[in-house]
Amino acid sequence: MFNVKKKDMGKSNESESFQRNQVAKGTSITGDIETNGSIRIDGELTGTIKSSGKIVIGETGKVNGEIICQTANCSGDVKGKITVAELLTLHATASIKGDIITGKLAIEPGAAFTGNCSMGAVIKEMLHDKQDPKEKQA
Repeated sequence: MFNVKKKDMGKSNESESFQRNQVAKGTSITGDIETNGSIRIDGELTGTIKSSGKIVIGETGKVNGEIICQTANCSGDVKGKITVAELLTLHATASIKGDIITGKLAIEPGAAFTGNCSMGAVIKEMLHDKQDPKEKQA
């Protein structure tokens, strides 16, 4: 009836690193998350989160555990170690209680941080195989 061309609705050729995941406000997860894509946390996570992409902790997001990623933006609460290969941005509403290891750090006025910070030093490249870590100069 209608002469409409169907486009490929599947995104099978889309790279895994461009996939986006989200933990919505009101959602609580206990356990570890590992993804090749990016993830946004607006709910609560107790456990380790590892991403080869970007991690965003929204204003309502709460993480109690370790964060390991390429880049991160934090506007919520984090209790635990944060390891970011490239840039970690702490927005004004962020509250961090734990150690930070990052290539670069940007902190907006109002952000709270309690812990140690190592920035711009030699950091380990994030690999899926933890037995063969390679070092990379930040």
